[in-house]
Parts: sequence; C-alpha cells; structure tokens
Amino acid sequence: MKVKTQYKCANCGNIQAKWMGKCTQCGEWDSFVAETVGGNSGSSIQIDNRRSKSTEVRAYPLSEIHQSQLYKIQLEDKELNRILGDGMVPGSAILLGGEPGIGKSTLLLQIAYSFKDAKILYVAGEESIFQIKHRAERLNLKGEQVLFLSENNLEDILSVIQTEEPAIVIVDSIQTVYSRGLENSPGSLTQIRECAATLIQITKPNNISLFLIGHITKDGNIAGPKVLEHIVDTVLYFEGEKENNIRLLRTFKNRFGNAQEIGIYEMVEKGLKVVDNPSGILVSSVHQKVPGVAISCIKEGSRSILIEVQALVSPTPYATPQRTSTGYDAKRLQMMLAILDKKCNIKTAQFDVFINLAGGLKTTDTSIDLAICAAIYSSYYDTPLPEESIFVGEVGLIGEIRKSMNIESRIKESQKLGFKNIYCHLEKNENSKTNNSVRNFGYLMDFLGSIN
Repeated sequence: MKVKTQYKCANCGNIQAKWMGKCTQCGEWDSFVAETVGGNSGSSIQIDNRRSKSTEVRAYPLSEIHQSQLYKIQLEDKELNRILGDGMVPGSAILLGGEPGIGKSTLLLQIAYSFKDAKILYVAGEESIFQIKHRAERLNLKGEQVLFLSENNLEDILSVIQTEEPAIVIVDSIQTVYSRGLENSPGSLTQIRECAATLIQITKPNNISLFLIGHITKDGNIAGPKVLEHIVDTVLYFEGEKENNIRLLRTFKNRFGNAQEIGIYEMVEKGLKVVDNPSGILVSSVHQKVPGVAISCIKEGSRSILIEVQALVSPTPYATPQRTSTGYDAKRLQMMLAILDKKCNIKTAQFDVFINLAGGLKTTDTSIDLAICAAIYSSYYDTPLPEESIFVGEVGLIGEIRKSMNIESRIKESQKLGFKNIYCHLEKNENSKTNNSVRNFGYLMDFLGSIN
C-alpha cells in the first residue's frame, strides 16, 4: 500500500486529506495532527495473546459465568480500592493522568510495592532503573516482587511481558512508547493509539491488570487521541496544587464502579499518605468566630466531605468590580450575587467579591450554594455566622432553598463531627423525623433573616 499523509482530529478522530483549522464534526480549533498511513503503518505490530488455535471461541450467557470469575483484587490503598469499585478487576486497563510532578509515578510505585504475593512489571519510559531505585529508597519501598524495565520499544516490552508473566503491568508513560512497525514519531496520535490498544490486547485475555500513565495537554486534557480514554476501563485524574500538600484522585470513567468518586491523599516526605478524615484537613479550627467563613457538606461519589467556604466582600477601587472564584463555578457565583441583590437587598455592585474553597478542593455540587450565600452575607456585614453550623442547600433563581440529594448522610456526617446546627431544606414529613439540630428553611430571605 502506498504511503500517504492524512490529518486526524485529536478530539473526535475525524480524518481529512488536508489540514483544517476547525474540525467540521466537533468544532474544535487547531486539533488536526498529521499521521502517516499505508506501507508498514499499522501492520507490523505482532502480538501473541497465547491463545491456542484449538481453544474454542464461543459466547456465554450470564448463567454460565461463575462468580469466581468476577473476583476483585483488594488493594492496601483504601482510597484507590474504593475509587476502583471495591477492588481492582483482573485484566482491567486503568489510565492515570495529571500535571507533571503531581505524584502519578509515586502513587503507582507505592501501589506496586503494596502487593506482596504478585509479580509486578514496572515499565519506565522516562527514567533509568537507577533513578527509580533512588526514588524507591527515598520512599522506603522494599521488596523483590517488583521488576523494573527501562524500555520504550513496544515489541521489547511485549516480549518481557510474555516471558515474566506478571499479574500487573505499569507503563510510565504511554506517550513514550513506540512501535518499530509504525513510521510515526513517539508521542504521535498513531503511536499512542496503536501501542495502547496492543498492550490491552495482550494483557486483558490473560487477566493482567494494566496501569497506563498519561501526559496531559496545556488545557488539562489527557494527551493523545480520544480513543485512548474509550478503550481503557477506568480513567483517573490526579490533581492538586503543587504548593499544597493535598492531592485529589478523581474518577472520570469507571466500568466497574461509581464514576464520581474521589480519593484524598497528602504528600509527605515519604510519599503519598491516605487521608482518613479529609474534613479535619479541609475545615480549619479558627472558622467559628471569623466573618466571611461558612462550612458546607458536599457529596463526592459515596463520600460526604465537610468543606470550608471563604468569602471576602470589600469596596472596589475600580469602575468594574472583580468577581473571583477558586474551586467554585464563577458563573454560578454571578448568579448567587444576583439573587442576593434581588431577593435579599444585598447590593454588591460597588464591591469586589472573592470566593475560595479552602484546601484547594474543587466541586460542582450545587448544595454548596447556601454556604456561598451565607459567607458573602457574613463578610458583607462583617459579622460571624452562628458557631458550630453547617449550611447545605441549592439556591434557585427565585430565592428558594432546594433539598440536596443524600441530605440524610450529610446530616449524619455533620453531627458526627460535632456541628450542632444544620441549615438546610427538608420536606414536612422529613422535618418531623429529624432532631433539634436541623434548621429547616424554604427561602433564602428567611434563612438570612434568622442568622442576622
């Protein structure tokens, strides 16, 4: 076949004969990347999944699939264990992305050494084996069950996998792996797509769990074709501020569990440490008597987390006041300010408003709206909110406070940590079942009037 060049959209996979500034299918700008097809391209990757020619190929109904075939490997890392759906499925492919230096390699190196009875193959495409040994010694990781391979060539990696027969393979990172059968350079769309697909083809039939570390683009997306996220079973994203020790492991896709779970870690001198009580870290002990601080309880997957909302309302020296939000949707902040202005007579047109979620946490849970309004109110009037209080509820455009999902678990989490007043909205039949700690309000104006 004649060798030719085509252009493929990195976002949706649309193929064109010539470069285009804007993709006609997904509308993404500057997303077309050149790739070579034809000749030996895509045809020289030889794989051997060790299936005998005499093996019967057939489909099975659910009744013939025994529960023993669906077992999950329990990990010592409780956060990752819960994120993956109460254990790791053998043969699953997991993609881990994140900012450079955030701790992706450290996390997987610690996971590799947490297995005591399984052989692990750690493929390092960015470090030498001597550099990895130095990092393992710094993290005080010991054990002979982890084998290290400093290699970028796909065919050599496959050969070692077939020879060693590990239970888990970690590739750090998939962007550095290349195949001799492809003429494209390492890191190109074709190399990433074909190398990842080939690794999955050889590991999945043999129940070898595969971890792939992926680079990200300047926009925060995982680098490479979108098909990379489609062919894996789980997509995890490691996020956090380098100046802050808190790290969040967030799930974006999971075929075997909840796709909304997060795990919380703390970066310490000896590596990443699981945070058993994130509310104790995200909520400071000095919030009780400080104006502009409100506590809320958000829901991330199956976990209820208490979070500290900080607001600063100050007169602006500019013609156009600033609206700055960290960890909270800036457009939703504008909506909250408009509701406070219209329904509660809190005029912020001549004030700068700054919102911050302490600890570097980001959330899209709308139940934090009530805490945002309470913190703005507190800073606007320079008066502290009631002590030992939690504010949970979504605020609508007409000023109503809407009931939050899983409000019962949020109330229990708040009470467990010693908060005596829980401001929220419950239905009449639910309100009668609660104790005296719940303060039930239907409208924002009534709520702010009660804490005045």
